[in-house]
Amino acid sequence: MNTPNTSPESKKLDVEAFLDLGQRYPIIDVRTPAEYNKGHIPGAINIPLFSNEERAMIGTLYKQVGQNEAMLLGLDLVGPKMRGLIEQVQAVAVERTVLFHCWRGGMRSESVAWLVGLFGYQTYTLQRGYKGFRNYVLQTLATPRQIFILGGKTGSGKTEILRELQQRGQQIIDLEALAHHKGSAFGALGEACQPTQQQFEHELAERWRQIDPQRPVWLEDESRNIGYLSIPLAVWQQMQQATTLFVEVPALWRNRYLVEEYGRFPLPALKDAVERLQKRLGRRNMQTALNALEANDLTTCCDILLRHYYDKTYVRSLSRRDAAVVHHIELDSIDPARNADHLLAFVDDTLPHGPISFNK
Repeated sequence: MNTPNTSPESKKLDVEAFLDLGQRYPIIDVRTPAEYNKGHIPGAINIPLFSNEERAMIGTLYKQVGQNEAMLLGLDLVGPKMRGLIEQVQAVAVERTVLFHCWRGGMRSESVAWLVGLFGYQTYTLQRGYKGFRNYVLQTLATPRQIFILGGKTGSGKTEILRELQQRGQQIIDLEALAHHKGSAFGALGEACQPTQQQFEHELAERWRQIDPQRPVWLEDESRNIGYLSIPLAVWQQMQQATTLFVEVPALWRNRYLVEEYGRFPLPALKDAVERLQKRLGRRNMQTALNALEANDLTTCCDILLRHYYDKTYVRSLSRRDAAVVHHIELDSIDPARNADHLLAFVDDTLPHGPISFNK
């Protein structure tokens, strides 16, 4: 007599343990594509138990008739898909261990985990599902960190300096890279579509939780909004209170940097960005900038934008900071490697270290 095949018990994990284990094994999100696209755990793979339409049908039946009828409809819909689900899991779970989650850590993830377990896989599910993960994200982003803000007027090459600091072992978070936007009217040029607000927060929280709290993390100074996204309030408030290292780069060098950075984009895209600044520049300045663009005089166009909008806006924003936490650093180069060294030397020589370890 053959012994019936039994599924190994699936284990429930809290969010932190789930994410840590997910660094090694695949995380499978069994929610609908619409739910997944709105926001998901970074790195999670979407293998939906139901399509968007099927999920809506089940929800409607649950409300109008009852749970039993909704569950039976779910079985009808899932039955023909079971083989395909197993094959998709087999394709990604090469070490025969896999993690599942749904919206609340209930029927969808537990059902798929049970089914996969029948094939000898070790499975884990997430307590309270995606809803619990979202709460964890918000709590994580509210965790205090030691922060240095890298400030400087537009065109100072701050992003490149950040990357050089990372090469020297410093902790950084590139908010613009996470947002797929450079934070200005020209910020979308050359970038992929921005993620959803939830996904931006998820990616940021993943980096926030990996920061060594005994060492500072460097962030570029930003407006609250980066394109269509907003820096989470808890992080934004910490940034406003943090030590700010403001690099002073001459306007001529900044102009050259911006012309090189953005001059490669098509003229219509540049004109569209300038036109979006009409209210801030004034019609006369905007038209002069557009005329310069038409004449391929990018240097003059850039000069108008810097003098009549970007520099004034940044100085006004900086004036709202506590002057005691703002340090102005004169730079004699636009070279990011040299400037990163200069910043680290300034930190070591000038700022009080206290309990923070500034070096790797």
